[in-house]
Amino acid sequence: MLKPGQMAPTFVLPDADMEAVDLAAFRGSRRVLLYFYPRDNTPSCTLQATDFSDHEEAFARLDCCILGVSRDDCLRHAEFRDKHGIAVRLLADVDGTICRQYGVWQAKEVDGEKKHGIVRSTFVIDKQGVVRLALYGVNAKGHALEMLRVVKELDS
Repeated sequence: MLKPGQMAPTFVLPDADMEAVDLAAFRGSRRVLLYFYPRDNTPSCTLQATDFSDHEEAFARLDCCILGVSRDDCLRHAEFRDKHGIAVRLLADVDGTICRQYGVWQAKEVDGEKKHGIVRSTFVIDKQGVVRLALYGVNAKGHALEMLRVVKELDS
């Protein structure tokens, strides 16, 4: 699991429009709020994505880009985005490589069975590519506003 002060693992992943997003391209110019979520079109994941979308302009004023990552493919992301009016970029980590690098692919107990899945997690990465905040097991409700407050505090 990542900790504040570590360099954020870099990656290049496709977004919902199949355009490559390179995390390293933000270095020197923008902060990144990177959040990992289990699946498109589930109630909590939809709430989280629409909440971040509702506050995207406020994050942008703080030089912060929001990127959401799950193991869903680009087509599913595009359908999810279009169905719910999601404005933030959704990235497809179909093979789970980036999920593992960020420590969000974890064993969970579901109905008495151990299964692996994405633990809802958020990382704030500064303009130098350093992880400033690493939260694992977050609650979707109210999370976007909480993260907006955190990013504002980094500015002061």
